Amino acid sequence: MGEQTTSGITSAGTEPETSTVPRSSDAPLGRDDMAKLVAKDIEPGSFVNLGIGQPTNVSNYLTEEQDVTLHTENGMLGMGPVAVGDQIDEDLINAGKIPVTELPGASYFHHADSFAIMRGGHLDVCVLGAFQVSATGDLANWHTGAPDAIPAVGGAMDLATGAKDVYVMMTLLTKDGKSKLVPELTYPVTGVGRVTRVYTEKAVFLITEEGVRVRETFGISFEDLQDLVDVPLLPAA
Repeated sequence: MGEQTTSGITSAGTEPETSTVPRSSDAPLGRDDMAKLVAKDIEPGSFVNLGIGQPTNVSNYLTEEQDVTLHTENGMLGMGPVAVGDQIDEDLINAGKIPVTELPGASYFHHADSFAIMRGGHLDVCVLGAFQVSATGDLANWHTGAPDAIPAVGGAMDLATGAKDVYVMMTLLTKDGKSKLVPELTYPVTGVGRVTRVYTEKAVFLITEEGVRVRETFGISFEDLQDLVDVPLLPAA
């Protein structure tokens, strides 16, 4: 592990920035490590929704001291970690049909009330998966546009629009090696300009007004990371 001195690439012809981007591990992150990192970054006292797939694992790494309240769109506040073994109650699941636990003070409510929480700006953070994220924070995560694909928007549009911060967890590259961080979306849009942070196995990206900034990398140099994506990258300020 170490730090790299890097030059930011700008699209406006200005002088490049020079800074250090920490390489926080010698190898790309695994799914559990990504979930730990996201959990650590969530501010204490936050109300948070975790999307289906990778984001669900974040619940396993939140600490009691953080006092984070988890919301699931099928009608629950106070969700705990994923249930295992004797903890499993088939009537207690999250929106992705994964058995979960409940924490002291958990509450249950109608689906419409759950969506009112999402749409009313009451969530501090939602963590979602994605097919693509654009350089300006546009999100595509419900449909690839393929003729044989089954669209599955669920509550993603409500979450992306209603949450104060939208974090994305995804692999940086598709199976054929194309970057999911793109200049503009080519898949149907879920939300426009809503993503503020992107967690991948190779780097954490911050979507800012100045452009896409790299907070840290994992097992890759800043320069090699830039070679993987078509979006100009800047070191985190």
